[in-house]
Amino acid sequence: MPRPRSLTPDRLATATLTVIDRDGLDALTMRAVAKELGMATMSLYRYVTDKDELEMLVVDHVLSGVNLAVPPGDWRERITELLSRVRKQVLAHSAVVPLLLRHRHSVPSSMVLIEATLAILTDAGFAGERRVIAQRTIVAFLFGMLQNEHYGPLSGPGTAVMAAQERFPLLAETAALARDVAGDAEFHKGLAVVLRGLADG
Repeated sequence: MPRPRSLTPDRLATATLTVIDRDGLDALTMRAVAKELGMATMSLYRYVTDKDELEMLVVDHVLSGVNLAVPPGDWRERITELLSRVRKQVLAHSAVVPLLLRHRHSVPSSMVLIEATLAILTDAGFAGERRVIAQRTIVAFLFGMLQNEHYGPLSGPGTAVMAAQERFPLLAETAALARDVAGDAEFHKGLAVVLRGLADG
């Protein structure tokens, strides 16, 4: 196969993301990406070392699509807007959620996102240990919600199974109610609780 004329990191990331979106994360291989690019598998190794590097390119590509410029205002509103944008961007390519968790410390756009979050917290007067805890709590909520929505949405079959548990009446009752909670409501109401707690902390 002929070598592609211009194989930039962005083109590599786009081809990799196409494979993941179309065929799922389990289908991601060097061979699959090379095929998507119209090149021999061994030729792909001229541009990336291994599949891990492709994964990092994808994470960086997805997160770099988040607009980090949030309007001035109450810090809770600014954090909510920023996290909502991240959630929307990631869930548009939900199969990358496991990669986001795996490579969040390795890609430039993740560091840019963290810096933007810390800037909002700093402007709001968070400093020292309080800022550390606030940042970690926000990240834990965001990643936890992304995992929940990817692996076990409230509208999914797992909730229906729990709603049918006669041995656990409180679980069954709560799960039955949960089936009617939309993903947006779960995210925004949960985040509001977290941010109220951080404001009081």
